[in-house]
Amino acid sequence: MTSDSTGRLDDVALTFETRLLEVLAQQRERSRSFPAPYTQLWESLERMARGGKKIRPRLLVDAYQALGGIDERAAVDAACAMELLHIALVIHDDVIDKDLMRRGEMNISGRFASEAMLRGTSRRDANAWGEASSILAGDLMLTLAHSLLARLDIPNGQRQSVLDIFDATVFESAAGEHYDVWLSMHLEPTNPQDVLAMVDQKTAAYSFQAPLVLAAVLAGATTSLIEELTIIARQIGVIYQLRDDVLGLFGDERDTGKSALSDLREGKETLLIAYARSDPAWREVESLFGDDALSVADGHRLRGVIEESGALVFVESLITERCEKVYELVQEASLPTALRELLTTSTTACNSRIS
Repeated sequence: MTSDSTGRLDDVALTFETRLLEVLAQQRERSRSFPAPYTQLWESLERMARGGKKIRPRLLVDAYQALGGIDERAAVDAACAMELLHIALVIHDDVIDKDLMRRGEMNISGRFASEAMLRGTSRRDANAWGEASSILAGDLMLTLAHSLLARLDIPNGQRQSVLDIFDATVFESAAGEHYDVWLSMHLEPTNPQDVLAMVDQKTAAYSFQAPLVLAAVLAGATTSLIEELTIIARQIGVIYQLRDDVLGLFGDERDTGKSALSDLREGKETLLIAYARSDPAWREVESLFGDDALSVADGHRLRGVIEESGALVFVESLITERCEKVYELVQEASLPTALRELLTTSTTACNSRIS
């Protein structure tokens, strides 16, 4: 891959896909000098990398191009690092939630546990093996992402800024995940502000702020532009997560690839739930929330109470309000036209998505 002196990145999306699989293939080949299960772990990671929407890396690359960046290799490797970070957080999130499936297929925990049981081990040991495999896989993705960024062929000061952004992103995302688990234990009263703070930390920081700010730093953008992008990115990230929470309860399972019962069984503390708690009818169904054996009928009953409380209308209105705020911020910011269009389109897509 070489820099395009005209400032245009040709077929950079395809280049990103190729580079990501190349990086993982190198690690898979490196693993062959170790026991076979380790190679199988890297093969599972390659399989994960072939799927997904690639929202974060595409956002980084598109923003970099819109800002006039010309170093294709740096942009592509930074985009790969963002996708590796996403994979790491998804894997660890599944372990935390004790999920064995993702989008209708067994995840790493499920696959490794299933194979161990087929070979005769107990369910307890198999699940422990699956969890260990996932934890290590997530750790490997985090390290590989950091390694890619540390090796970028860019000026030292720029590289230090990139690494600082990555460190701050992981630090804040971990804080958000940690707070999410705390809220899900329901040890203290939760209000909508608590949930929004968690969403801002857990999702907005790594899904939108990091890709946009990394793109800006790599493209040599001004400090003031980076500050404007940071504010806009946080708003888009909250919109994305609020829509995700709505789809988790009220979306079409054929589109989302996720059971409409999973968030209810998990006891996931979303803004919908925080709002519904204030309704007197919540007390009648509160014992059902977080029941890992929740039936379809009781799930329907829970969703009915949530909707009738006004929670769905409230969250939908908040999403609309946040979208309008982003459109306003984008128009007021000192952004290149291409980047303004990208952010507007991305915001609309986050709001209107069905999966």
